[in-house]
Amino acid sequence: MPIKRQTIRDHTAEANLVTRRAFIAFIITSLLLGVVLSNLYVLQVKQHQDFETRSDTNRIKVLPVAPNRGLIYDRNGVLLAENQPVFSLELIPEDIDDLDTTLSQLKALFPITEEDISSFKQTLRGQRRFKPIALKTRLSEQEVAIFSANKYRFPGVSIEARLSRHYPYAGLLTHVLGYVSKINKKDLQKLIEAGQEDNYAATYDIGKLGVERFHESLLHGKVGYQQVEVNSQGRIIRTLEVQPPTPGQDIVLNIDLRLQQKAAELLGDRRGTVVMTDPSTGGVLALYSSPSYDPNMFVHGISQANYSALLNSTDRPLINRATQGQYPPASTIKPHLGLVGLEHEVITPDEEMTDYGRYRLPNVSHVWRDWKRGGHGKVNLTKAIEVSCDTFYYDLAYRTGIDKISESMMDFGFGDYTGIDLHEESAANMPSRGWKKARFNEPWYIGDTIPVGIGQSFWTATPVQIAQSVNTLINKGERFIPQIKRGYIENEQITVELPKTLRPVAMKKEANWDLVLDAMYGTVNRDHGTAFNAFATAPYVSAGKTGTAQLFSVAQDEEYEEENVAEHLRDNAMYVGYAPYDAPQVSIAVVIENAGGGSSNAAPVARAMFDYYFTLNPLPEDKWYSPTEKRKVLEYTSS
Repeated sequence: MPIKRQTIRDHTAEANLVTRRAFIAFIITSLLLGVVLSNLYVLQVKQHQDFETRSDTNRIKVLPVAPNRGLIYDRNGVLLAENQPVFSLELIPEDIDDLDTTLSQLKALFPITEEDISSFKQTLRGQRRFKPIALKTRLSEQEVAIFSANKYRFPGVSIEARLSRHYPYAGLLTHVLGYVSKINKKDLQKLIEAGQEDNYAATYDIGKLGVERFHESLLHGKVGYQQVEVNSQGRIIRTLEVQPPTPGQDIVLNIDLRLQQKAAELLGDRRGTVVMTDPSTGGVLALYSSPSYDPNMFVHGISQANYSALLNSTDRPLINRATQGQYPPASTIKPHLGLVGLEHEVITPDEEMTDYGRYRLPNVSHVWRDWKRGGHGKVNLTKAIEVSCDTFYYDLAYRTGIDKISESMMDFGFGDYTGIDLHEESAANMPSRGWKKARFNEPWYIGDTIPVGIGQSFWTATPVQIAQSVNTLINKGERFIPQIKRGYIENEQITVELPKTLRPVAMKKEANWDLVLDAMYGTVNRDHGTAFNAFATAPYVSAGKTGTAQLFSVAQDEEYEEENVAEHLRDNAMYVGYAPYDAPQVSIAVVIENAGGGSSNAAPVARAMFDYYFTLNPLPEDKWYSPTEKRKVLEYTSS
């Protein structure tokens, strides 16, 4: 049996093998460690700023902070538009996985209507998904508590406390103040075009009508920002930095709330308007349009039923009758037309005609009738204004012609915007040859001119235009823009703004102004004046002009009988005036729709407004008169 021999181990070779393997492992490990260290260097050093920014983006958020909207006061410091705290349920669509399911679950917690959801979805279509949208506003404390207990179930949903606009006097000032409401798609587009989108980043409401809309840039303010640190669930841990918003400007109006309340009381349920101004500045002391509505309904989103009721009402409460109502100015413009006749030397101050109650053009069978059957007998310009003689003005219009009438009345502001600080204003219509050709493609006939002489035919005017034109008479051509805003509050001090003026109306003879103003004086203070009865017992001396606007034509062989006419076709009652006569402090324009004669319906309203104004702003003792004293003064003045 052969003997098996054992191989002797080479320890040197084995040691070299281990060494080589260890070296290779070291090289590989070193390379891998180098890769790790290289990546660590890139992450920690070269890309540090980038990743730090990304980290801060997840950890730190910049949130816009809405400014407090400016407050609105009347001229005496009474708060007319305020901000009240409210809680609202808000959703950020981008942070919600299943919006419909979330809405359904929220509906089980709160009394959320289908209209709320429909409004939410409509807003969603016009707004970016990362911005919060209110689903339900004005939550009660109980509803806030219910959601707080269930908040964990609703990522992307929160309850926010914010200030909401409130109008404490409801419908009394709606057509002056307007209201704020949700920013819609149209509003957002306008903000983008104006470069103001960022300034409204945290704002939900914007001025829609009235002063709120016209002075939006003042009332809104400037957005602020805050940097906050949030956790992984998005909850705010702490606030890092705050840039406070700039509150909106607090503004003061010329409006006197007490006069506004009096106007509402006097008009009651009747359709119409009262515009009271300071003729020396154009400041609007009262502007009430009846009927009105509560603007608070629009602030939090008006229901479709309530909006339809307003929209379809035959009384048209949504219309601001003071600035949008287009009425035939009727006899209120007879002083203006008399001035035009004098200026163009169509008539002289003493020229007389005999009024038989009827007027006919040569070779024309149509008869234009005076409001007084049988006429007024012999009249000149002064008496024609005092007794409101239509026949005198038919003849004056015929002799003056539509071209001179239209041009001159446009100088007084008819057919144009007054410039009042409300966007809701109509220019109404001052007819002319060119207008009729463009509107009806017909020439102007001489028969069209005759009723223009008594403020009828195609001529329409807004009450604020009429008020502005009367102020122009009072100021003998100087023209002021009607202004609702009086000034603003800064450092607890009121800064009153200067009146805004327009190009004046120039006349050849100043005596012509005095003549028509004296005729307005006679309208109120002489026995035959159409407003004499309304102001006979007034303890001050005023001047004015009545007007009765006919809304449909009566056949040649018929007489106007109010009781046989449908209510909506009855005459509009109108009055314009000012007081005191020798040093005017206040002027007024009153229009009451379908009320009948101006002397018996509108003039008493003006008288009551003047009485109340002078109760609030007493005249000097030498301007107050007992009936006996006043009679002596009037007799002396007339002589």
